[in-house]
Amino acid sequence: MSANTKTIDFLLTRGVAQVEKESELRRLLEAGGRNGRSLRVKLGFDPRNPDMTLGHAVVLRKLRQFQQLGHTAVVIVGDWTARLGDPSGRSEAREALPAEQVKANAEKYLDQFYQIVDREQTEVRWQSEWFDRFSLTDAVRLAGNKTVAQMLERDDFSKRYHVGTEIYISEFLYPLLQGYDSVAIEADVEVGGTDQTFNLLVGRDLQERVGQPPQQILTCHLIVGLDGVQKMGKSLGNYIALTASAHDMYGKLMSLPDQTMPTYFETLTNVPTEELREMQRKMAEGALNPRDVKMRLAREIVGEFRSSQAAEEAEAAFVRRFQNHQVPEQIPEYPLAAPVNILTLLTEAGMAPSRSRARDLVQQGGVYIYPLGAEGEVERITDVGRMIEPRDGAIVQVGKLQFIRLRAS
Repeated sequence: MSANTKTIDFLLTRGVAQVEKESELRRLLEAGGRNGRSLRVKLGFDPRNPDMTLGHAVVLRKLRQFQQLGHTAVVIVGDWTARLGDPSGRSEAREALPAEQVKANAEKYLDQFYQIVDREQTEVRWQSEWFDRFSLTDAVRLAGNKTVAQMLERDDFSKRYHVGTEIYISEFLYPLLQGYDSVAIEADVEVGGTDQTFNLLVGRDLQERVGQPPQQILTCHLIVGLDGVQKMGKSLGNYIALTASAHDMYGKLMSLPDQTMPTYFETLTNVPTEELREMQRKMAEGALNPRDVKMRLAREIVGEFRSSQAAEEAEAAFVRRFQNHQVPEQIPEYPLAAPVNILTLLTEAGMAPSRSRARDLVQQGGVYIYPLGAEGEVERITDVGRMIEPRDGAIVQVGKLQFIRLRAS
């Protein structure tokens, strides 16, 4: 097998949930493009929230793999739809953003985007380039490409319809608008998470209707957040920021539940698949400590997004802070929704039988907090008025034997 074939296999399978018409995309990749030019690989983003997480990095790494084969990334800034807003049936409708805020958010996003994706092989396009020229006639014609029944095939629309939650007509336009972006830039491929599959297929359908070659679709597996259950997201507070320091990133990765490790390895590292299988086999047999595997995971990811030296320094700091203090590997989690007084926390978490006993423990110097995922050493808490923030991964210790790991809820 040639090096190029291996690279294509890696791109099409590693961390990939589905490829629409895989044989056709493989043929295009083996040919080096379409009609003598490199492929145009599309990724759209909503500039409403510019802060990126490791969840975003999964798709960005896939985009970079296309670039490494010589293809062009085309990033679509959703400035037009962001200015429009989204009067949806969600509990919190997305408000319209002023153009100045959209521009500032997009610039911040692109700064993070270029940490992973090659700037020289990237084309940046703004939706307003084509939608500012759209007339009502154009919008009605665009809406005529889909029926209500077809729109209700989208999973979230279907669920809301069946439970009686309102769906606004304007919401049906968003998949069509995203799909039209593919027509406007003549996309050859579009990448995204599995939650975007319906919208990506709309783009493919619209291209066929106007006589363009339909774009190929590649969706990536979504990673769960620090809670090990729900998709990583800023709104859930279970995320690792792409801008986090090496110490912060390493510490939070070490707080992940063990069952998340295979997906993180597959989507966020280049460790060979055969080696990952061997590690899983050894862990299952008890011949390899999951803690050591997780340290390898944290090292790989921090090295990828920071540097090998930063990863080594973060690991050394972690060992000094936790292993040398003999923190147990299995620590019960305690959900915390808002800042709470240390005495209340110790009492409600069952680490002290009463507030008076909690006060004694604090004043006697028997309470510590490990700022897991943050720089700094273990802190002894001596102030009975101390407020504890709901930070994912932080560990509170009482005496030598009692530990809880905080989880923002």
